[in-house]
Amino acid sequence: MQGYNVLMIYNKEMDQLLMCKRLKDPYKGLSNFVGGKIEQGETGLEAAYRELFEETGVSNESIDLHHLMDFKYYYQNCYVEVYVGRLKNDIFVSGNENELYWSDLNKDFFNMSLFAGEGNIGHMIEQVKMSKELIFQEGLRS
Repeated sequence: MQGYNVLMIYNKEMDQLLMCKRLKDPYKGLSNFVGGKIEQGETGLEAAYRELFEETGVSNESIDLHHLMDFKYYYQNCYVEVYVGRLKNDIFVSGNENELYWSDLNKDFFNMSLFAGEGNIGHMIEQVKMSKELIFQEGLRS
């Protein structure tokens, strides 16, 4: 079963989320979170930090990632690990795999004509809202 990750990256103030506009299928033209494949021999967290750096230039010194949830897709023979993090400082992000941008949180992230993931993006954001204090409390590590 192939593993993938999705990375929910909030700015320091937690009023914006890092998004990418997909340049290729699946979900070409739609907005999504950054992420990628978990390689053989990698832990999910190692893969999350690697993909974050490869796709955005954000290093592990700039953010602590927390394992939020997983999705297992039996008929597609894959699973997705979801990680969330809050930048320690405002930093410049750059990448050429997809078009990166910061999104305000007042969007309809359940709108499947704008956002990838069949409503999963909205679901993940709501989960962070429900558990934000627990996720980002000082000293919590995953």
